[in-house]
Amino acid sequence: MKHLIKILLVTAAALTGCGVSAVQAEEPRKPPVAAADAEIPQDVVSYDAGFFDRYQPNSALEMVRRIPGFQVDDGEDKRGFGAAAGNILINDRYPSAKQDKPSSILERIPASQVERIDLLRGQVRGIDLRGQSVVASVILREDIPATTRWDAAIRKNFNHSPVTVRGSISLSDTWKTFEYIAGLTYRRFRSQEIGPEEIFDANGVLNESRYEDAFLRGDESSVNLNVLTWFGETMVSVNTQIAQEQRSETLDAVSTPQAPGDQDDDFFVDDNDQKQVEFGADAERSLAPDLLAKAILLYSRFEDDTASQQNRFDSTGAQTLFRLAEGSLVESEAIARLEFDWARWKDHAVKFDIEGARNVIDSELVQTIDTGSGPVEVPVPGANTRVEESRVDMLINDTWFRDVFEFDYGVGAETSTIRQSGDAISKRSFTFLKPRFSVAYSPTKQRQTRLRIAREVSQLDFSDFVSSTVFQDDDLALGNPNLKPESTWVVEFSEERRFGELSVVKLTLFYNWISDVEDLLPLSSEFEAPGNIGDGERWGAELEATIPLDSLGLTGARLDIEARLQDSKVTDPVTGSGRELSGEGNVRKPLPFRDENRYAVNINFRQDIRANQVAWGWEVRKRGNRFAYRVNEFVEYDDGYEANVFFETTRWLGLKVRLEGLNLLDFEQFRYRTNYAGERDLSPIEVVEVRERTDGRRVLLTVSGSF
Repeated sequence: MKHLIKILLVTAAALTGCGVSAVQAEEPRKPPVAAADAEIPQDVVSYDAGFFDRYQPNSALEMVRRIPGFQVDDGEDKRGFGAAAGNILINDRYPSAKQDKPSSILERIPASQVERIDLLRGQVRGIDLRGQSVVASVILREDIPATTRWDAAIRKNFNHSPVTVRGSISLSDTWKTFEYIAGLTYRRFRSQEIGPEEIFDANGVLNESRYEDAFLRGDESSVNLNVLTWFGETMVSVNTQIAQEQRSETLDAVSTPQAPGDQDDDFFVDDNDQKQVEFGADAERSLAPDLLAKAILLYSRFEDDTASQQNRFDSTGAQTLFRLAEGSLVESEAIARLEFDWARWKDHAVKFDIEGARNVIDSELVQTIDTGSGPVEVPVPGANTRVEESRVDMLINDTWFRDVFEFDYGVGAETSTIRQSGDAISKRSFTFLKPRFSVAYSPTKQRQTRLRIAREVSQLDFSDFVSSTVFQDDDLALGNPNLKPESTWVVEFSEERRFGELSVVKLTLFYNWISDVEDLLPLSSEFEAPGNIGDGERWGAELEATIPLDSLGLTGARLDIEARLQDSKVTDPVTGSGRELSGEGNVRKPLPFRDENRYAVNINFRQDIRANQVAWGWEVRKRGNRFAYRVNEFVEYDDGYEANVFFETTRWLGLKVRLEGLNLLDFEQFRYRTNYAGERDLSPIEVVEVRERTDGRRVLLTVSGSF
């Protein structure tokens, strides 16, 4: 496998360097296109730049966010390139970047440089949707003038948090034959979560009260450069990012027992110093009138130095416990990918991709504890380890255009070898076949019916191989060297209707059969680790809609709706009974739309009053509870309603001024944690912890412009 990856690297480098000696001092040209004559007009919905004038956009990202019935997807943070592309293209091409997200690239592109945005609902112009039902391609003008775009923001949190500031600036220009966008971003972030935590016994009697004050502070910055040029007949683009983040999170938890006893004060500190570098390059060339080739090289490296400590003091102020965990984590990924599009076969577009990747993670952790007799080193099994993976992924696919039907079918294959050394030593190999089929019926631009069937293989999160400590919960998160990827048979049926220029309604039904579900696997009556717990299912429906409200007397107003209903089932490895899939416990804002929970709803209202150059609107988000099933714990996470409002205007000096009120309801975040004496549901309950936190209402002022 190493030899194959080397061959891919050499071939990609050769294609990248194709025609270097023939650099031409001419105006930049449009990218080469394969299979353009196979385009079915019904599969493309185009929005000229003038369509977005009503929204007074300042960047390409603002334009994309105003596309009716479309939601930006930056792609999942997966290993590999093809599986993490998202649904945004620039000039019909996926950016050769992963850490530099498509939405971040679009934010650096001034709106004045956008010619149009094409909504692609099928494989047209040789573009592989990569499992997405629709993608947006931002087509830029050829005569790009030098433009500087900037924005500055200040945010005040009314939950006793200091002011947060953010600023960015980007320059778009052409130098000789090089088109480039250079950007710089800085953010100082501060947030605070406060609230009580109460601990009850099995009979519901309050044993202990705690008050927690969690404070997060940090700074992050990034430098980005995107370049496109021509070397002879080869179009070459380069994408780079250098980023750093320093963050420190503190938690002060004061515990007061109900029975006579001493009050404890636990003070936790978690420090992170992170650095990230990414370099991506791709080269595209027409090898023949009907054959287009593209090579992609991508390398990224992430470093994270951590220090976590716990200090416990009694009611007299004397320290009774000190714990310290110092670690370092280094992750790297190298990818070489080749893509070929062949269009000689009438009414067909044939595609062949092959990708080689190498992923490495190195982890070190040293933990000490001092209860008054001096520090003692405590080993954490599985924390000092190295994991390496070599992977090859390939796909051959054909799209057959038949009147108002589009048949897309192909088969992929993936093979990988994972080696782990250090605290755990193992070597495993995996091979998967990944067939795919879809059919789309598009009688008009206003209607499309689509059926998709595919087998998808998840990409393992290497952090699941590494053990770590969680002082705040007095817990140990063990790694699992035997974890393997889960695979899913996906069936989706969708119906999309468009009415006029703005109105869109799309309903998608889905059913997933999952093999080797990734969840928490019991190791003993006290500990668990990420593992595979058997087969599972997931099913549900999603609704996306954009509804203009002019008929209700609200001129220039629209309502955008996302709604999801979902259920799932897997056999619990502890109890042997059926239950739903585990969800994520973290809370982010805005509240994520997709997770393993029963439902999620996002409603956005916006009204543009063009005569006064102002707009206003509101947003409401709500999602169902998430559950975590540990070997001796059951945890439930409950969020409230997130409500935001905004007002923006472009009346003064050509600037866009936006004022937002965020988290107006200051919703409560509840965590219910039930601890058992032994295995969950099979032994008596020991304690129930109820934690409640809020992080305050916020006001955000943003000013942006370009020149």
